[in-house]
Amino acid sequence: MTLSKRIIPCLDVDHGKVVKCINFLNPKCAGDPIELAQRYSADGADELVFLDITASSEKRDLMCKYVTGVARAISIPFTVGGGIRNVSDARLVLCSGADKVSVNTAAVENPNLITELADVFGRQCIVCAIDAKRNPTPADGKIMVQTAGGSVWFEVVTYGGRKPTGIDALAWAMDAETLGAGEFLVTSMDRDGTKDGYDLELTRSISERVNVPIIASGGAGEPKHLYEVFTQGSADAALAASIFHYNNYPIPLVKEYLYKMGVTIRS
Repeated sequence: MTLSKRIIPCLDVDHGKVVKCINFLNPKCAGDPIELAQRYSADGADELVFLDITASSEKRDLMCKYVTGVARAISIPFTVGGGIRNVSDARLVLCSGADKVSVNTAAVENPNLITELADVFGRQCIVCAIDAKRNPTPADGKIMVQTAGGSVWFEVVTYGGRKPTGIDALAWAMDAETLGAGEFLVTSMDRDGTKDGYDLELTRSISERVNVPIIASGGAGEPKHLYEVFTQGSADAALAASIFHYNNYPIPLVKEYLYKMGVTIRS
C-alpha cells in the first residue's frame, strides 16, 4: 500500500513572532503564529510544525503559551520543538497541546534523551530534527555522497545552525533510529530559505538508511520542488514555510498540482 505524502507548513517562532530566515540567518517577521496556524489548518495542511528557533541558542525554555494558543486554533497533528532538554520539558509541551515533540541540539549532546522520551511517550511522539550542511572536505569515518557538485558528507549543525559538530548526519540518523526516534525532520542549512529546492541527495541518503518517515525541509520555492523531494528525494512529507506564509502557493493549489502529477496525497 502506498502511504499518502504529507504537506506540513512550518512556524519558525522567535519570541512570539513567526520569522523566516535564509541559511538560518537574518530573520524577518512573517506573521502571528496563531493566525497562520488557523489559516493552514483551514486550508488543508496535513500537520503543523512549530519550532522555537532561539530557545536552544539562548538556553531558555520554550514559550509554551504560544504552543497552547496554536493547539487551540487547529484541528491537525502538531509537532513542537526548540529548547526541549528532558522528559519534563517534553511533558509540558505535550500537555500544552502538541501531539509530537522534536529534539535536535539536546539529543545530539545527550543521545540517550531520545530513548528516555520514547520510553515514556512512545516513539511515535518523538521526532529527531537534523540540521545538516554539506562539507566537501574528505574525512575519515564519514559517509561520502556523490552529488552533482562532487563528493560531500553532511555535517550536523546545532544551536540553530550556529555550531558545527563534526558529526556525520547519515550516521547520526541511523544511531537516532536505534535509540528510538520515530520520525526525522531533515533540514538542509544550505538550502534553507533559498527557494532553490530541497537538497535531494541529503534527504534521499538518510531515507535509504532508516526505516521511519522522513520530513524534508529547507528550500521549497514552488510546487515542483515538493514533487521532486517526494519522487527523487524519497521523502514521506514536505515541510515548507515561505511559499505558504506569503501565500505564493496556497496549500490547496500545491495539493492540486501534486495530485495531477500522480503523487498520492491526503485530500
